[in-house]
Amino acid sequence: MAKKVVILGNLGMLGQELQRIFSADAGYAVSAWDKGDVDITDFEALGRRLGEEHPDIVINAAAYNAVDKCEESEEAFQTALRLNRDVPQFLAKKSSEQGFVLVHYSTDYVFDGTLEKPEKMGGGCQGACCGGNCHGTPEGYDEDSMPNPLSRYAESKLAGEQEVEEHAKEYYLIRLSKLFGKPAASPEAKRSFFDTMLEAGRTKSEVQAVDGEKSCFTYAPDLAAATKEVIESGSPYGIYHLPNEGAVTWYEAALELYRQAGLGTKVIPVAPDAFPRPARRPAFSVLLNTKRPPLRRYEAALAEYLSE
Repeated sequence: MAKKVVILGNLGMLGQELQRIFSADAGYAVSAWDKGDVDITDFEALGRRLGEEHPDIVINAAAYNAVDKCEESEEAFQTALRLNRDVPQFLAKKSSEQGFVLVHYSTDYVFDGTLEKPEKMGGGCQGACCGGNCHGTPEGYDEDSMPNPLSRYAESKLAGEQEVEEHAKEYYLIRLSKLFGKPAASPEAKRSFFDTMLEAGRTKSEVQAVDGEKSCFTYAPDLAAATKEVIESGSPYGIYHLPNEGAVTWYEAALELYRQAGLGTKVIPVAPDAFPRPARRPAFSVLLNTKRPPLRRYEAALAEYLSE
């Protein structure tokens, strides 16, 4: 009998890929919901739908991710708390009550970015050429690292993590960073860095990019596939880091994007404070995947993204 999977936020960048990959497998019966199907902040309505569905797995790909708006607006912050804390809490409790596996996503922004210590990186390059990724043990945050959020957005995401850990028995809490992929079907969804920079590169002779805030990119199709693999592997419940391999700054990623796209756009490196933003970002938030097979390097995923 096919396992019943409910995907929340199926019109988002990740949600649409989750729907595609699970729907392609006859072993799953997929119900994919977005705002037009159910208001997930209406817990009475959501609980009723889940009760009718009797899912084996619920994947929550819905979230509030307007990072700067959370700092500027109390209303936006309360919306973030509702979506990023209260919804996961409700789903975690329902998971324990109804016996379904809960998959929930979080972010590298739960860390404060103070971990980077190049002198401890392995290899002769001491991290200078690769961010510590080509020799020895890379520096970064593993699944057991202690979060310390710098922004209200990150606080809301950490609160959601804590609710899942406290109330769910069978859960996979997956952290990602810098998501990119096919633009979301939802008109309200945020555009990825590569979408934005590709448009800029085609219309401008030069652009600026922050040479800082080093972390890893996450390709939505790869994350969707890795999520399915985690569930099917019977891996222990808990926290997983599933970004693509390759730690870079925004500037380094922009250079790679234009190189692969064959654009001659000049990229000017600037400091993070060149773009005033209300919310603080971690200067270094590389997620280390120590529990699962590594996802391919982001450059390979980027080539696929550009070819589609």
